Amino acid sequence: MVPKQLVLKKDLLKNDLIFPGAMWLGSRMVIWSAMLLIATLLGAPPGGKAATFGWDVFDAWDSIHYRSIATSGYEYMADGKGHNIAFFPLFPLIVRGVMSLGFPFEVAGTLVNNIAFIAALYCVYLWVKESHSIQAARWATAVLAWCPPSLFTAVIYTEGLYLLLSTMALRTFEEHQYSWTALCGAMATATRPTGIVLIPTFLIAAWKERRSPIAYSAALATSTGLLLFSVYCALEFDDPLAFINAQRGWRATLGFDWLGWLKMLMQITVGTTNWNHGYLKNPLHPLLFAIIVALGYLLWRYRQQWGAAKVDYGFAILFLFLWILAGDPLINTVSVLGGAYLLWYLRKQLTLVTVIYGFCALGLILVSGGTWSLNRIAYGIVSLSIALGVLLSRQPRWGYLTMFFFAILLASFSVRFAQELWVG
Repeated sequence: MVPKQLVLKKDLLKNDLIFPGAMWLGSRMVIWSAMLLIATLLGAPPGGKAATFGWDVFDAWDSIHYRSIATSGYEYMADGKGHNIAFFPLFPLIVRGVMSLGFPFEVAGTLVNNIAFIAALYCVYLWVKESHSIQAARWATAVLAWCPPSLFTAVIYTEGLYLLLSTMALRTFEEHQYSWTALCGAMATATRPTGIVLIPTFLIAAWKERRSPIAYSAALATSTGLLLFSVYCALEFDDPLAFINAQRGWRATLGFDWLGWLKMLMQITVGTTNWNHGYLKNPLHPLLFAIIVALGYLLWRYRQQWGAAKVDYGFAILFLFLWILAGDPLINTVSVLGGAYLLWYLRKQLTLVTVIYGFCALGLILVSGGTWSLNRIAYGIVSLSIALGVLLSRQPRWGYLTMFFFAILLASFSVRFAQELWVG
């Protein structure tokens, strides 16, 4: 007989109002525990610094640019170096508004991102429930909440706000609510440069579905946030493309970074040490990689004899070992290439808007001129979380294994961020 308390707990998790909030709170507890407790006990790592218990732990890396914008405004010079004008204005503007209520920057920035993210989870949950099923909605929400880069929805970054606005724009366009599409899309393009892919997404979807002219108008209106920012740059710095030119401090050129992708693939297969030295200095890495690949082949070759459960657990263990061996290059590669394959594999099961947006956003990543932070940028593409959620809803064993792996990486990423080590 099933205990009454267990039945009640399961019923609560099925509640539309409780499940997204539970996923948000559970992932926040892991992040906060890792950053405020575990990281503070570990001391200073090589290349990093000792984590401290307090709001400052959420303020690092790109957060310093949002701090300078919110407190001092934008700065820019056409000197080929990085400037804070490269960071779009809506997030720091909202943070500044919250600061006017008496909150310090660290508190205001953290609150804005976290509150926006929980709203994004509810939006994704309801959207996927309507377009697919409640099982797919739960898994998509869990993926979005527990995916390792969701760390950036808990610190002072734009991930939470952008996910909320881009998801609302996509959902309202799909539901032919064009006024909301224009508003949310404009706010998304004022939040992050990747918001620009909403424009071709809506135009292509409107053409494919033969929608009315107002759909095209809503698509073009999405660019309002970007255009207003460009006008500001022209008036303030006499350069309407200052936000692009300021990127040269981080990305010298645009286009497909062949060398960067080659480096990542070589880091996975032969190891960073061997790549850096140009010869086989450490034979252990390629040997271990070959063993993992060979074991994976054997699992696949004899999958009928061993059974689905053993094969699934076997592949999960091998992927965990491969991550331990290869680290961030593996996560970056899987985030982009794996995401592209997943969208293509499920292209007939997902909505047209979801698929087009996913491929447009991945295309922008590939021509961005760099290969760093790929997992974080790919995480901002809500289509990938929806696609993975739909897949896992049909393969729950994979889902639980994926969530277990995500939790490990999420805690690891959180500790590293707190210690100001590079994440991604």
